[in-house]
Amino acid sequence: MTSQSFNQELLEVIHLDDVPNQLHTIKDYLRWTYSIFNRADLYYGHGQDNSWDEALQLILTGLDLPLDAPQELYDTRLTLSEKQTLLNLVSMRLEKRLPVAYLTNSAWFCGLEFYVDERVIIPRSPISALIQNGFRDLIERAPKRILDMCTGSGCIAIACAEKFPQAEVDAVDLSVDALNVAEINIERYNLSHRVFPLQSDLFSRLPPDQYDLIVTNPPYVDQEDLSDMPQEFFHEPEMALGSGFDGLDITRKILASAADYLSEEGVLVCEVGNSMVHLIRQYPDVPFNWVELSNGGVGVFALSKQQLLEYRHEFE
Repeated sequence: MTSQSFNQELLEVIHLDDVPNQLHTIKDYLRWTYSIFNRADLYYGHGQDNSWDEALQLILTGLDLPLDAPQELYDTRLTLSEKQTLLNLVSMRLEKRLPVAYLTNSAWFCGLEFYVDERVIIPRSPISALIQNGFRDLIERAPKRILDMCTGSGCIAIACAEKFPQAEVDAVDLSVDALNVAEINIERYNLSHRVFPLQSDLFSRLPPDQYDLIVTNPPYVDQEDLSDMPQEFFHEPEMALGSGFDGLDITRKILASAADYLSEEGVLVCEVGNSMVHLIRQYPDVPFNWVELSNGGVGVFALSKQQLLEYRHEFE
């Protein structure tokens, strides 16, 4: 049985169970959604990694409640319209395999909430661990100028601006749609005076500048992994995921040009995920600093301006 037909059977069960007349409280819907998700064929990898946390996010956010809402509220009864809202959200999660972040237009990164929709990928970069520790051991002083290349929702740019309150951050993306979402989040955090969305194909339209820190989470999924991805990922913009046969088409361009945009003590921090194996194989002599991340993430490296200049001939 395919996942689609299996989930369709669950949708029929939901209808037969007459859920609105059987369930009444927030706690009822949390338990029920948790059970349904455990029975369904779903993938968890867009902010949550298990069915309970995803049920919690869907139900509480669907009711316009914070994720840390007092548990005393869990015993309160829901109105008919609230029940129907939750039923619709659960049904869409099953039927369309839509990630919860798109259903609720809400995702979390570095402890901050961001608006997201299908114009951007859902924030989940392990670079969050580096932002939260202030890029410790990678930079010697707080950066004044930061570039977030391939900004998407703007989550990295905004989180950097919050961490370094004296810094200005350029948030660059090729997609105008993505930049429109980033602007929503920039305005949400009142950062229009310090975070600047810029439309450019990587560095091509950027004015000459010297950044103390370039942070980038570019598309890096290789062709094989892209074709094998769970259905949830196909709701995200493909241009934000795949990057050629080995997943490194965009990364190579960044490596070739980043040095021109870094200050003398500037550092490039780049995520390549599973494509790190391709990068190491292609550039065995380059001393990539593969950063150990407190959140367990892998595939993030750092290179100084001097290192980028030294090995530029290989990247070009």
